[in-house]
Amino acid sequence: MTDTIPHATPESQAGNFHAEGRTVDAGHGWDWIAEAFALFRRQPGMWILIVLLAGILFIAISMVPVLGSLASALLFPIFGAGVMLGCKALDQGGTLELAHLFAGFQQRTGDLVLVGVFNLVCWVLIAFTVAAVVGGGVFMGMMRGDLQGAGISIASMLIAVLLVAGLSVPLYMATWFAPVLIVLRDVAPVAALKASFFACLRNWIPFLLYSVVLLLLCLVAAIPAGLGYLVLIPVLAASVYTAYRDIFCAG
Repeated sequence: MTDTIPHATPESQAGNFHAEGRTVDAGHGWDWIAEAFALFRRQPGMWILIVLLAGILFIAISMVPVLGSLASALLFPIFGAGVMLGCKALDQGGTLELAHLFAGFQQRTGDLVLVGVFNLVCWVLIAFTVAAVVGGGVFMGMMRGDLQGAGISIASMLIAVLLVAGLSVPLYMATWFAPVLIVLRDVAPVAALKASFFACLRNWIPFLLYSVVLLLLCLVAAIPAGLGYLVLIPVLAASVYTAYRDIFCAG
């Protein structure tokens, strides 16, 4: 294992770069997963080691009261960018190394942190919004003190669930490709977030198929005592790269 990871340059990616992302057919949602699995098969042991180490790190970070969850939101894009560099190395005939997990700390770290800050602020706003809805509903229900009041409390909780789903999806869309665009294409953070959001929006049909397939795979992965996630999580990570390559670099 080497101590440093070579820096990526915009010219290192094959194909024509589509700054705003291109629209692809629905079936590409399955292709992203199949191609990601092909990347996993090249070095399954290293992929699993990276997943285990990342899991241990994030569990340890999350154990720190309050600050742990904040740090996780900030650090996730940095670790994600490192994994994207590893995917690029595999894609170009190189090797995936444990050092790739930390490669995001070696280049464009400030820009990746800004994506983490955006992620953190959005989740805090979502949390406050949900808390206000649930708290207001429960308070009104307690004030009434009857069956209708109980119904108001339950309704507020259901609305909160819908709010989390409705507000988190755009956030995921904005941050999905942002780290890989920053670390592999030197795209500025705001431009990367914007490009990621509209690329996902433009390709909502293949992403719908992609999500359905992943949901089914999650159910399958859970059957053997959850051990299937040692394969599924690396495939999910690699699929971000394969989708990026298809939407932004193919042609």
